[in-house]
Amino acid sequence: MESDATPPADLVQLFTDGACSGNPGPGGWAFILKHPASGQTLEASGAVPETTNNRMELTGAIEGLSALKRPCRVELVTDSQYLAKGIRDWLPNWKRQGWMRKEGGRLKPVVNLDLWQRIDALVATHHVEVNHVLGHRGHPENEACDRMAVAAYKALMKEGIFNPSTSKGK
Repeated sequence: MESDATPPADLVQLFTDGACSGNPGPGGWAFILKHPASGQTLEASGAVPETTNNRMELTGAIEGLSALKRPCRVELVTDSQYLAKGIRDWLPNWKRQGWMRKEGGRLKPVVNLDLWQRIDALVATHHVEVNHVLGHRGHPENEACDRMAVAAYKALMKEGIFNPSTSKGK
């Protein structure tokens, strides 16, 4: 019997990345959304004058998930262990503990709480499977997202939006 090779209509692939020049410093995020059933692709990127790499990794995922118009099955591909472990492992515990995390046997507030709460709401809307890939190892969409994120913060730096004396450059 032949199998139907047509991908499910509700399946999307989301590739994300974030980059930062200094940490903190000017940063960029990017995503590529692919809908295998239709062949459609959507790409976007943006930048923030003063941020951290982790915030940009989270923002790439938030922007990509926010671009979806209805609930979907999402294959989220990231090179960020922070994002991957956060969604897969840490979120349920943080929520159970009132958005607190354990550090040195004590509970402390979750870092980047505003972004994690947005991710939590978006993940609840979709069925998200997270796949971690190694960065800068030739994954085509991951490399493309990295280039887009870097280009976004470099364009911001060229515009002179931030004060270079307060940011560490690379």
